[in-house]
Amino acid sequence: MNHKYLYLLLLFLIVGCQRNVETGPPVLKEMCQRLFPRHAQSFLFELLTDSIDTDRFILESSQGKIRIKGNNRNSLAAGLNHYLKNYCHTHVSWYASETVEMPDVLPEIPQPVYIRSKCDNRFFLNYCTFGYTMPYWKWQDWERLIDWMALNGVTMPLAITGQESIWYKVWTDMGLSDEQVRSYFTGPAHLPWHRMSNVDYWQSPLPQSWLKDQEELQKRILEREREFDMTPVLPAFAGHVPAELKTIYPNAKIYQMSQWGGFDEKYRSHFIDPMDSLYSIIQRRFLEEQTKVYGTDHIYGIDPFNEVDSPDWSEDFLANVSSKIYESIHQVDSAAQWLQMTWMFFYDKKKWTQPRIRSFLKAVPDNKLILLDYYCDHTEIWRNTEKYYGNPYIWCYLGNFGGNTMIAGNLNDIDFKIKRLFKEGGDNVYGLGATLEGFDVNPLMYEFVFDQAWDYPVTTDQWITNWSMCRGGNQDANIIKAWRALHQKIYTEHATCGQSVLMNARPRLTGTKSWNTNPGIHYANNDLWQIWKELLKARNINNSDFRFDVINIGRQVLGNLFSEYRDQFTACYNRKDTTGMREWSTRMDNLLLDVDRLLSCDATLSIGKWLQDARNCGATVSEKDYYEENARCILTVWGQQDTQLNDYANRGWGGLTRSFYRERWKRFTDGVIAAVSEDKPFDEDKFHQDITQFEYNWTLQKDSFPIVSEEDPIQIADSLILKYDTYFTKAQ
Repeated sequence: MNHKYLYLLLLFLIVGCQRNVETGPPVLKEMCQRLFPRHAQSFLFELLTDSIDTDRFILESSQGKIRIKGNNRNSLAAGLNHYLKNYCHTHVSWYASETVEMPDVLPEIPQPVYIRSKCDNRFFLNYCTFGYTMPYWKWQDWERLIDWMALNGVTMPLAITGQESIWYKVWTDMGLSDEQVRSYFTGPAHLPWHRMSNVDYWQSPLPQSWLKDQEELQKRILEREREFDMTPVLPAFAGHVPAELKTIYPNAKIYQMSQWGGFDEKYRSHFIDPMDSLYSIIQRRFLEEQTKVYGTDHIYGIDPFNEVDSPDWSEDFLANVSSKIYESIHQVDSAAQWLQMTWMFFYDKKKWTQPRIRSFLKAVPDNKLILLDYYCDHTEIWRNTEKYYGNPYIWCYLGNFGGNTMIAGNLNDIDFKIKRLFKEGGDNVYGLGATLEGFDVNPLMYEFVFDQAWDYPVTTDQWITNWSMCRGGNQDANIIKAWRALHQKIYTEHATCGQSVLMNARPRLTGTKSWNTNPGIHYANNDLWQIWKELLKARNINNSDFRFDVINIGRQVLGNLFSEYRDQFTACYNRKDTTGMREWSTRMDNLLLDVDRLLSCDATLSIGKWLQDARNCGATVSEKDYYEENARCILTVWGQQDTQLNDYANRGWGGLTRSFYRERWKRFTDGVIAAVSEDKPFDEDKFHQDITQFEYNWTLQKDSFPIVSEEDPIQIADSLILKYDTYFTKAQ
């Protein structure tokens, strides 16, 4: 062959290979284009082809561009995020509405960076998140969240959207009518608890259009997650069946489950004994239909007895249940693994004794049952169960209940616990995870947990400094100082169930009622006030994360202040000082309005967006109204009037604070003042009845709320500092 042509051929092959390397996986380039189009062409992605199994990435500067190498697409995304956070000081939010702030010139990497993972399995999401945060999400929202998950190295996302269309097919094929099946489902926001066998029939029937739309959404979710080399966790049959199935199969062994959440008898769920032959038939029908529509990644979430009693607490029965459940999925998918959350062991620890837990777990073959240690920020069950008796388990940080918007978390404690896990947790440590019930608050805690999955040692002080630089601290030292104080003084306690500021609780003269069991704070509120003032010394910061932090800290510190105002009102009540009561009542009302005004500056903290997203799910006016009622219900009364879960999902949101929480408190203070003025005792029972009716009526309203106000949160915060600083100065 002519040497000239040979040279040209070799040159063509080299250029072609180089082009292939530089192009990299399309999913990474497309994500860059979505997040920061101006710099999208400045990143090169290359898949490593060696035989090393461990997740890892390499970063280096190359000819004016940033080259990222990784063993898979997920590692490449984690490498990109490492560069964004540690070199560009850029944070990518999990919300599609938040912009990504990039520097004008991308920083160079002085020398190559090589980072390996400590664990290759990183789990994310919670069944409840699909009700408290994501029930009305569209593809745009999911697309950003999947980008966030990839950037934070999530490999095992819970993927339970769209399962109702599969169940609809299964149940109708087994003889149930369209109306029976759609009535068996709950409203969208309550579906997580329907899926967990807690409640049926509530706010049904579920529209046919919902089933179709969610199926299409799930297909897109799964396609994108798999493109990032994630292993989505799909559902499988846990034994939850419609009560009407008994009429078709009268000999089936079907139990009515225990009462849950204060719901009436008619909403209780039913469970078919896994030893019944019909159980395996249902499992096969569901998995085969689900695989046909969504494919499979061979790992299935199955959670029997979540916050409900087992029909039989004998060790033999529990062992038979878990054995038959696994057998039922193995018969359909020989590669199947079962993923089980261990929340029930924590929630009902008196019934789930160690012998019962052991019997339940050891009946499944080795390495086929993976356990989510769900609430390790409070209790690490692996330490109380001989490391789950050898079963693989994932250490999880929960950190939030019901979407409650409290500043809570303890970086130092989580750092200590994760280090101890990798040192003492045993060879069956399967990974790390985050099982938050809702978004909106404390995103740092979840990103901190996922950072611990990588061998990149930094102290919590170093980590919080870098976090603050991503929030605008690279432009202003006051932001860094404020975040260091938050770390040292505020982020020192884990989140608890039912946590909220008092303004979100049902009004009382002392204490709280309903789910707001822990409105107290473990720090001096004046410390948080000084931190807020420090943060607001920063000027000319055009950063959406900084604006969020200003609002988030403001709603917390002013929410804490409300407790002091209420106590002053009560002190005046005890003295029958009506003048003082009116004064403090006015202050309470103004404080609620001020907080609402601050919250209304951010669409992600707005009930207007929540309700609009819900209404946008409907194709007709009646469907839109249906979805809005469902959306209002979950945040406030939760279910039936005056259930055990009233206010469980409370949160500081614009519009909700003004129209719901403020109205409750205004009616309360007016009633107390009227009673004292007439020299009568205040009738708390009568007020409780009246406010219960108000709450229920609020869920039926259709008044609209703006998505976001046109006001600047920084200017509002500055004005609130001036307004309330005198009170803090006097208190100090």
